[in-house]
Amino acid sequence: MSLKSLYRIRHTLAFRLTLWYAGIFTFSACVAFFIFYLMMTSVLRYWTDQELLSQVSTFSSIFSAKGLEAVKRVAILESQAAGERKIFFRLLYPNGITFSSSNMSYWQNIRVGPSAIRMLLEGRLNVFETLTIRGRKHKIRILYSIIGPGIILQLGRSMENQTRVIEAFRKIFMLVMTGLFLVAVLIGMFMARRALAGVADISRTARRISGSALDKRVPVKPRGDEIDQLAITFNGMLDRIETLVTGIREMNDNIAHDLKSPLTRIRGIAEITLTTDADVRDYESMAAGVIEECDRLLGIINTMLVISRTEAGVEKLNPKKLDPAKLVRQAGELFRPIAEDKNITMSCRTPDTLLYHGDIRMLQRMIGNLVDNALKYTPSGGRVDLAIGQDKGGEILITAKDSGIGISSADQSQIFNRFFRCDASRPQDTSRSGVGLGLSLCRAIARAHGGDITVDSIPGRGSLFSVILPKSNV
Repeated sequence: MSLKSLYRIRHTLAFRLTLWYAGIFTFSACVAFFIFYLMMTSVLRYWTDQELLSQVSTFSSIFSAKGLEAVKRVAILESQAAGERKIFFRLLYPNGITFSSSNMSYWQNIRVGPSAIRMLLEGRLNVFETLTIRGRKHKIRILYSIIGPGIILQLGRSMENQTRVIEAFRKIFMLVMTGLFLVAVLIGMFMARRALAGVADISRTARRISGSALDKRVPVKPRGDEIDQLAITFNGMLDRIETLVTGIREMNDNIAHDLKSPLTRIRGIAEITLTTDADVRDYESMAAGVIEECDRLLGIINTMLVISRTEAGVEKLNPKKLDPAKLVRQAGELFRPIAEDKNITMSCRTPDTLLYHGDIRMLQRMIGNLVDNALKYTPSGGRVDLAIGQDKGGEILITAKDSGIGISSADQSQIFNRFFRCDASRPQDTSRSGVGLGLSLCRAIARAHGGDITVDSIPGRGSLFSVILPKSNV
């Protein structure tokens, strides 16, 4: 493996997680072994002390039964039997002077502890000491005890066996810890890679996505863990991006098509005026026509910007406490003269008042577009009914029903798309024909408020547009 590859691996999240896991596991194992080590040394010292106390108890019994000389003989035999390098004894007066001992040639560096003698004289039954002799790796455990009137026994035992056990434990500990660290690294690497497998899928999907491959998605497993939630969120983001990019492409195509006509008309008006013998009135007519077409272009552009910004979440709403029933009544009053001019019967059914929290400017525009659309496609002698109400759950329903010629089932699925216009053979008020942005704007406004809009239409019998707005906390 190259140094560059090792450098890349060192900076990966999987590598850091592996080190964290291995480090924490190793530290925990060290703590456990250390506690076990303390317990083991404590138990070994306890058993050593018990052996020394047992021997002192034996000497005390012999002193009581047979006297001091018997104690001397038994002590010498005990030291010889155990090994003069394993155990020694001294018999002392209360002033610390030795009057009898085993062979002390190996133990000549060990002195009598005056502090231990003093503690015995002060009332302590037994006094333990642990000594370390320079040049020897084994410690010495010493017990001072009074076995008779004016007789103090100094009994010492080498801790060689305990030292060997501890050294063997240390060696085993180092070997086991090395093995555990390697196992922890392998397990940590396996767990890190397994845990981050979903992240790798997300990274691969992100690399494969391009402007022409927005349909790629991260596979979601049924575990439902955090990685799956991240994948679901990432896929949702991709759906949103794909929708926005698709909308931008469609808008660009539609703009190229729908803006061409007014621009062509503007050019045609100017060209005709300039190539003919025009007087002042002709130029005034040309200017008026250009202004009209420019206003039409500005209206289209502004509406497209509102739709795009609203759908993208850039157009921030200005929610306030309002009465949507009042907005519907105002829309009915505003469009009633137009309905009368077309000989269309118009009704408006609303409660006295409703409470809602929304953007009044946006909602007015949505309701106005619905009424305008209903009047546009309803022939003379028809009917348009506006209504607003609230269900038991608190949701608000706004409906615009007309008796027009209706919408075919094929067009109903596309009626809310930008620049979509139904079959040109549909009769409509040509003086007020639109560009196919009104219903798209209605849907954008409804969804910006957390609601939606639907259409139910029967060709030849009319259409029913329904806007559902969710319950708001007012």
